[in-house]
Amino acid sequence: MKKVAIIGSGTMGRGIAYVAALNGFKVTVNDIEQESLLKAEHYIYEEWSKSEERGFITKEDVQKGKNNLSFTLDLEDTVHNADLVIEAVLEIMEVKIRVFKELDQLCPPHTILATNTSTMSPTEIGAQTLRPDKVIAMHFFNPVHKMKLIEIVKGLDTSDETVNSVIKIAEQLKKEAVEVNEFPGFITSRMNCLIGNEAMNMFMEGVASAEDIDKSIKLGLNHPMGPLELADLVGLDTRLRNMEYLYQTLGEKYRPCPLLTKYVKASKLGKKTGAGIFTYPNKIKEGVVQS
Repeated sequence: MKKVAIIGSGTMGRGIAYVAALNGFKVTVNDIEQESLLKAEHYIYEEWSKSEERGFITKEDVQKGKNNLSFTLDLEDTVHNADLVIEAVLEIMEVKIRVFKELDQLCPPHTILATNTSTMSPTEIGAQTLRPDKVIAMHFFNPVHKMKLIEIVKGLDTSDETVNSVIKIAEQLKKEAVEVNEFPGFITSRMNCLIGNEAMNMFMEGVASAEDIDKSIKLGLNHPMGPLELADLVGLDTRLRNMEYLYQTLGEKYRPCPLLTKYVKASKLGKKTGAGIFTYPNKIKEGVVQS
């Protein structure tokens, strides 16, 4: 397991590529837009440079990472010899299924196909392929290079061999893995979406300012980041898609806050666009990115 392909160069795709290349994997990143690939390359190189300046990694580590990393628009070239493919496109089931059908046709028989979904069913995705035993979810967390956890989510037909292989890969990435039996939202997204949605309802109702809601959760419940700040980091469009999926599959308590829908309609998507619940005046607006 040395060759990894990343499909999607947005927030999560580029973060996974950063970590995998730095930890010895040969990584190829694919996207449908050249501009997205250039942004991802710039981001990764810039973050490596910052980490080197702060003493977290060495100059040799950076050079090794650059040697391990490539970018291409050609999907077939990306995956033709991959041991593991990690899909990191939009949280829309139809999009993911379309990608996995293509991957199933293009990848060697031994290739494991992983989705970086935070809520959706690897069973449903795997059923659209001829290798459901090799389909699994690897739920990374943003920012990938700082967050230690990966949720390893097995579908109904995912083999134990696939699960064990992916757990070993997580260890090579210097991450902690938890094994989850598939259920909508897994562990973290079910809890996180509830907390974030309730915080947004409280903000909408005027219970307190966004700053004070986040301050209360950080200082009173010892969360490292407030739920509204976290929603901005994840992307309000991504959070809305997650909430809609959980609402459809788990019921009323996951109904998205109307204010969340309003922000997304206004293209106030959070940190990546410079404005969401909070504003980020130094952030250059990049439009909607894959996550």
